[in-house]
Amino acid sequence: MATIKLYLDTRANAAGTPAPVKIALNMHGDTVMQSTGIKIMPDQWDKKSCKVVKHPQKQILNTMLASRLNEWEMALLKLMETGEARNARSASELKRKIIETITPKDTEEVAGDFFTHYIKYASSRRTSGTREAYRQTLRRMEAFDKDIRTRTFEDINKRWLTDFEAFMSQTAHSANARAFHFRNIRAVFNDALDEEITTAYPFRKFKIRREATAKRSLTVEQLRTLATFPCEEYQKQYRDIFMLMFYLIGVNAVDLFKSKRDAVSDGRFEYIRSKTYKPYSIKIEPEAKVLLEKYKGKEHLISVMDTRRDYKAYLHRMNDALKRIGDVSVCNPKGKKAYKPLFPKISQYWCRHSWATIAASLEIPKETIAAALGHGGNTVTDIYIDFDRRKVDEANRRVIDWVLYGKK
Repeated sequence: MATIKLYLDTRANAAGTPAPVKIALNMHGDTVMQSTGIKIMPDQWDKKSCKVVKHPQKQILNTMLASRLNEWEMALLKLMETGEARNARSASELKRKIIETITPKDTEEVAGDFFTHYIKYASSRRTSGTREAYRQTLRRMEAFDKDIRTRTFEDINKRWLTDFEAFMSQTAHSANARAFHFRNIRAVFNDALDEEITTAYPFRKFKIRREATAKRSLTVEQLRTLATFPCEEYQKQYRDIFMLMFYLIGVNAVDLFKSKRDAVSDGRFEYIRSKTYKPYSIKIEPEAKVLLEKYKGKEHLISVMDTRRDYKAYLHRMNDALKRIGDVSVCNPKGKKAYKPLFPKISQYWCRHSWATIAASLEIPKETIAAALGHGGNTVTDIYIDFDRRKVDEANRRVIDWVLYGKK
């Protein structure tokens, strides 16, 4: 009398954005759906097998989806055995009975819809780093509100957010750290609105406050100094990788270090951004080509990753080495060195900020800069720039020419 299956709902899906995977319940030709909290790109879904494909976490996602589907199937079977399924007058009523069946009946503590959806949304994030970020926010909410597990979306109102902000202020959280947690909460609300789980939205009245972040970019003169400075031998590789990242438009470290040899095709660096899962293409300029050849790996694009599993340890050493570049003197008879660093706060993030700052100084349109950095949504301008990569290629060439050769 009723069937249940997984379904990728692309009906209201904008081009280039992930679509929600839902449980579809069909009863006598009437179909209703329930979100699983998981979103993927349309080309990452196999309609025939109803499974996730071509996704770096496909095994985890398919396990989660199989578990959720099994939960619904077992609930339907239980309702059929008790005869309650036959009494349902519509698919919507049967759906409600299934949800009631699988929802814990602990009267002392029943999870509220905000907490339930927060956990589902956080668990569905693609990267472990993002999932951990949501866990950090949850720990802060639990420290503030002992009843957070029973909260509904309506409970998380402007007053709750204001009190939560005051609580975090007392525990030495900066405005930007507080904004980090509020953005995570807001993302859960936005997803719940999209899934039609709630109509509550406190962020219409509650504004997320931020402070200006410290400078994280080098000037043209400073970049020229860094590129040619006679640094110590062990620092040269780290400086080269920093400059390579700059020549590749401030590419994110994870995307560079995890790329394989086949990421280079027809003179371009082609990859899927780990942060957004969108395809990206960068023209390899001659300066970048020299460094790619110098550090060419056997399996990976960069040789330093051929013998490592985790790029983060290398990145940590790289940041330490960059911070030490500068004048060096021997300060005692045992040969201990004293460093006078050029840029004591520099890190690999600076190449990305530096590229954007220098591009802006050359009056390169902000839309082109945004496209070059992999930002942007689905406006006509963004789509046009994605289609015409020539503008981004020209922008990168102009930035490199100005930094290395003084040519505007």
